[in-house]
Amino acid sequence: MGETVPELAADLEAAGYLTDEALATALFLAVRMPQPILLEGEPGVGKTEAAKALARALDTRLIRLQCYEGLSSADALYEWNYPRQLLGIRLAEARGDALSEADLFGEDYLLARPLLAAIEHPGPRPAVLLIDEVDRADDEFEAFLLELLAEATVTIPELGTRHAAVPPIAVLTSNRTRELHDALKRRCLYQWIAHPDPDRVAAIIRLRVPGVAGWLAERVAGSVQRLRGFDLYKPPGVAEAINWASALHVLGVETLDGTAVRHTMSTVVKYEEDSAVVESAGSWW
Repeated sequence: MGETVPELAADLEAAGYLTDEALATALFLAVRMPQPILLEGEPGVGKTEAAKALARALDTRLIRLQCYEGLSSADALYEWNYPRQLLGIRLAEARGDALSEADLFGEDYLLARPLLAAIEHPGPRPAVLLIDEVDRADDEFEAFLLELLAEATVTIPELGTRHAAVPPIAVLTSNRTRELHDALKRRCLYQWIAHPDPDRVAAIIRLRVPGVAGWLAERVAGSVQRLRGFDLYKPPGVAEAINWASALHVLGVETLDGTAVRHTMSTVVKYEEDSAVVESAGSWW
């Protein structure tokens, strides 16, 4: 990793992620302080990609936890290998050996899930722990994260507390479908990622879609910006702009006309109601 913010920004660009100075500074501090960072913004602006690119830029392992409603600490931390435990019981019975509870709940039967894997990452470089869409998880899971984020420790009742030898770089993302608790935010650096202007979107497209024509990147960026001005249920983000430009590039489109737009709108608009709005808008592209 570079020694300065511009050097990290250059490393991220080399890893396929174009950032602005504010986000590059926030990520630099998250690595150097070190401190968890919470990235918030609309879907599709590049929050998840920022964590992935950071792992590539640091040349380290990315460990991802995708949050969802009903996610429990056990789902995210570890589980016991029940089939292997059952096999162990049967083998012990066949040998006439006695098994204690400690025999069945030891390291050999432990399956690490993302949070435990991040704590046990041996290094030498810290892993990037992506806790994606934390706003989808329940309040109880959010509270469970506090110990891990503050102390880089987790507790397994049968085995005790595990301390990270090399604490991970924790990147949390949120689409802001609900407000996160202040306790979680206090433990994190915070960065809002806004939808970039068309010039930056075009630059991102040129970076992420090798060989794409400059005019096509600019037309797609400008058209997506106009789409975002419509009253859509799901306005397209940077991810959709990249997908659209990729589709047009793969199809060898040389002119962005009505036919090309209609044939590729599935990469941009994902709801029937939004499709109706776009189709009724005329030649908006």
